[in-house]
Amino acid sequence: MKRQWGRDVGLSARMLLTMILLGIIYVAFIGLILLYVRNIAIVGVFVALFLGAQYYFSDRIVLAASGAHIVSEDEAPELHSLIERLCAMADLPKPKIAIADSPVPNAFATGRNEKHAVVAVTSSLLQRLDEPEIEAVLAHELSHIKNRDMLVMTIASFVTTIAGFLMRYWFFIGGMRDRRDNIVLFFIALAAIWVLSFLVTRALSRYREYAADRGSAIITAHPANLASALLKISGYVERVPTEDIRKVEGISQFFIIPAVSRGSILNLFSTHPPIEKRIERLRQMEAQLAGQSS
Repeated sequence: MKRQWGRDVGLSARMLLTMILLGIIYVAFIGLILLYVRNIAIVGVFVALFLGAQYYFSDRIVLAASGAHIVSEDEAPELHSLIERLCAMADLPKPKIAIADSPVPNAFATGRNEKHAVVAVTSSLLQRLDEPEIEAVLAHELSHIKNRDMLVMTIASFVTTIAGFLMRYWFFIGGMRDRRDNIVLFFIALAAIWVLSFLVTRALSRYREYAADRGSAIITAHPANLASALLKISGYVERVPTEDIRKVEGISQFFIIPAVSRGSILNLFSTHPPIEKRIERLRQMEAQLAGQSS
């Protein structure tokens, strides 16, 4: 049975505002690069190629970073069956399904639209959660696909990825060979652009988790199951060794629960709302549903 979804005006407004602000940051970023690479054709081709790669191969990039691989129905029949049922209720085409062999219990969705999407889970999550909790987590990830926020996050990651790359390797590839006196100013400007693009997407990133939690509650009609899953996942993530967390923290913004090592600078920029607030909201939804059914 299909669930009544409804439009999330808050999410739509945030996605629109994020795209506008990112457009401004993109212009500033390209202008900065042109100061040092004066051939506009080279910069244009570079930006177009990288943005195209982000758009068309975003799912493969994230899967590779997580160590996940696509699984067939023969390899994971129960997982396929569960997602097929949830997709029917959410009125979504069935996405590809992937599993990552990881001790970090987590899940994420990636891709550029409903027809080119992947839902991935880790082996640890499948082992540690009960079936109703797994169902709630999968419904959360399908909600990201339904809400179309994956594409915005994919585009949003473009500037931060390129700025980070240049900050690491520009000097070594010779970009400053003739202008070493300006290297400090260049790095400060890159760092500023990186931080601004991160902060612009932060509000959307946090809100989209609330929206996906709501979507899971609508699809499953049992918000308490997701609350239980979030509590379990967060507890297990805290006990995962740091070296395992570091392997996946680069894509932590896509996860249902952030996976960031204790010493990482990413701890200063939370991409998810506090787990306590998410659970509180889900319990309020559960109480409302109980009141409506009584």
